[in-house]
Amino acid sequence: MNAAIRRLVSALGALLLAAPIARAQEPDPVIVDAATEQIIAGALRFLAQKQTGNGSWVAEQGGEGKHPVAITGYVLLAFMAAGQLPEEGEYARHVQSGMQFLLDAIQPDGLFRGVDGGRYMYNHGIATIALAELYGQTRSPAIRTKLDRAVKLIIATQATRPPHTGGWRYHPRPDDADVSVTVLQVVALRSAKNGGLGVPQKTIDDAIAYVRRCAHAPSGGFTYQAGSGVPGFARSAAAIYSLQVCGQYDDPLVAAGSQYLFANSQPGQSHWTYGCNYAGPAQYMIGGETWRRWYAEMKTQLLNTVKRDGDASYWDGEVGQAYCTAAYATILAMPWHYLPLYQR
Repeated sequence: MNAAIRRLVSALGALLLAAPIARAQEPDPVIVDAATEQIIAGALRFLAQKQTGNGSWVAEQGGEGKHPVAITGYVLLAFMAAGQLPEEGEYARHVQSGMQFLLDAIQPDGLFRGVDGGRYMYNHGIATIALAELYGQTRSPAIRTKLDRAVKLIIATQATRPPHTGGWRYHPRPDDADVSVTVLQVVALRSAKNGGLGVPQKTIDDAIAYVRRCAHAPSGGFTYQAGSGVPGFARSAAAIYSLQVCGQYDDPLVAAGSQYLFANSQPGQSHWTYGCNYAGPAQYMIGGETWRRWYAEMKTQLLNTVKRDGDASYWDGEVGQAYCTAAYATILAMPWHYLPLYQR
């Protein structure tokens, strides 16, 4: 199946499987121009060069490779955003190896092996998203069995105590929550639901309620935890993305949060890359002029800051080159519509 046909089939399949929380996607007013396509191609080359012998990618912090489960998840999404799958594309071998690394890391209880417990659910969320998107496009039974374990762990660890009810936090237990961890679990559940895995509606409803409780009405942004803290760029991006993947496209909080992002996006600020990772798909799902304007601003910033190493392209910043390059390449590739997750 060629890439164009596969892209159409994937998008239609996602819409059909996610019927309870999806609606038709408006035409995208944005295209990937030649200069941007060249940068994306260079980013994929760079990421392919950085893959380790066991199939993972790692964060370069102090010369030590860290967070292999999470970084592998981010990189796999970047490859998929550019149409690369385990058996399709120039980097099929790299995607296959990365996917196998994640599958091998899932234990019988649904936990990923080798993850720092202090930030466990960040890693679990992004790795589960990557596997769910791979499953949605390949329908591999080998993925589904282990993916189901990871999804069930997310469902089982949703917080049940006020004021945190409905969210998730660092540890895989149901006793605390913040919006930055919650977003990853919600997106993982949406992607798994798109692929036909069972996700209780109550889990989704409780998550929506938690995110709404993080709203900061005076600013239009969102706080880090429900009922406490101050609004910020990254947490607001995470919140409106969470609401949309849960089907709340027309929630007034989404429109207000979108405007908050425009007003508070400052390249180089703390957690800017992390926030852009959510702001990109959040504005994309709003679509129209909002997405056109956001993509134009991001493209200008990213093409002005990209670095070159021969025919490879990369970005540097928080967490390291692999993470930043994967995040930014994914954003730039969104107009290709390869990831079913981002379709409304």
